[in-house]
Amino acid sequence: MSSMKSKSSISRQIKKWRAKRGLTQDSLSKKADIPFTTLSKIESDVIKNPSISTLVKIAKGLSVGLDDLVNISSF
Repeated sequence: MSSMKSKSSISRQIKKWRAKRGLTQDSLSKKADIPFTTLSKIESDVIKNPSISTLVKIAKGLSVGLDDLVNISSF
């Protein structure tokens, strides 16, 4: 799998988990303690390589494991 495909998969996973949890981008950004603009840019692939610390915060905000965000077969 190419790194570009992998990175875009992370953005899709975040969107899918956020929708499954019934969260808006604003509510997830608050739960994850990250700026709304950062989450928005990650989901739209403007930020193609988010830091691991940001991904950990997003995973916690979604109440999922980090592996659920990076493993596209987990959804």
